[in-house]
Amino acid sequence: MKQDQTFKDLFRQHYPMLLSYARSLVGDDDAEDVVEDVFLELWQHQDRMELGDRIQAWLYRAVYTRSLNVLKHRKVTTSYIAKVEEINRQRMLYLDLYSPQQYVENEALRERLDEAIGELSEKCREVFRLSYMFGMRNREIAEALGISVKTVEAHIYKALLHLRERLKDTRTAQLLLLLCLLP
Repeated sequence: MKQDQTFKDLFRQHYPMLLSYARSLVGDDDAEDVVEDVFLELWQHQDRMELGDRIQAWLYRAVYTRSLNVLKHRKVTTSYIAKVEEINRQRMLYLDLYSPQQYVENEALRERLDEAIGELSEKCREVFRLSYMFGMRNREIAEALGISVKTVEAHIYKALLHLRERLKDTRTAQLLLLLCLLP
């Protein structure tokens, strides 16, 4: 019975200051839990601990250690939540990009793009496809086709002008380039 009273006195004496200390470390939301966990640990191990002069130092050290654990856990949780939110954001972008309506619109736009590319002269069409669909550099195209780099640049410029004009009532030229890069 005396041990219970000693514990209650210890709790009443140190709880307010330990709570204030915990709040300074972890904030208001977790401070009470930290201090209560420390006193619970003390209660569970009271038969193995000496309640002497060093109990105050032990209590503050225990609050500090638990507070660090809370902060580490909070950091891990925050990082995990951020990653889950990023994954969900990417999923939504993917679903928006590949929704049935978007698929139909993209197919229609791809058909218009293919038709517009088909209207280019044979050499211009070949240069454009090598550049935008196969990702070749101007110098590589020039060497492969036996023409100058300036001629390659002129064909690409002519192709882009034609495609922008033909597809001006659709989305921006960026979408045009995106579609050229998609398989």
